[in-house]
Amino acid sequence: MAPKTRRRGGDRLRLEIAAEAARIIAVEGQRSYLSAKHKAAERLGASTRGGLPSNRQIEQALKEWQLLYSGPERLAQLRRLREAALEAMEFLSPFRPRLVGPVLEGTADEFSRVCLHVYDDDPDSVVRYLMEHGIAHEQERRRIRWHDGGWREIDVLVVEAGDHTVEMALMIGRDALQAPPSPIDGRPLQRAGLNELRALLESDPDAAASMFD
Repeated sequence: MAPKTRRRGGDRLRLEIAAEAARIIAVEGQRSYLSAKHKAAERLGASTRGGLPSNRQIEQALKEWQLLYSGPERLAQLRRLREAALEAMEFLSPFRPRLVGPVLEGTADEFSRVCLHVYDDDPDSVVRYLMEHGIAHEQERRRIRWHDGGWREIDVLVVEAGDHTVEMALMIGRDALQAPPSPIDGRPLQRAGLNELRALLESDPDAAASMFD
């Protein structure tokens, strides 16, 4: 087989894997793009030796899947998640919260958390704030690759708030002011503050239920 023909066949197979991985993420709630890729390749009977699709290809396929198969109910769900994010950010305003992830990017689904970054020099200040307001939370630790190629560990607080799960990544100190790399393409993660999120919501008059009652 000629090299160009092999390349075209490999490109087509990667797109097929991306489409199946997107379906797995959308329908089965898989959060890991890497796991979704491998599961998709296995279901298609495809070898991974020829290369898997990029995370960017998976994200594009996910957006296309949602456009094809998700109706008004998904847009309403996204609206509710953004309203929940807004209320959480107003509550956490002393910590300069920023919205990140699928709720901001528009790919959120029923399995998505509201993902926030919160900032302070004191690593315990957010925990004290939640405790002072009687808000139960759990704590996780997340390992992320940084811009310099090294790894950093970030503490994440998780709150079950009504019908939504809100996670708050603790961005401590001046170094944390830099946006972490996106797990999709390695570029600085897209973030939105309160005013930017309000602007996203202005075109939708629907209201959402309260979270932090």
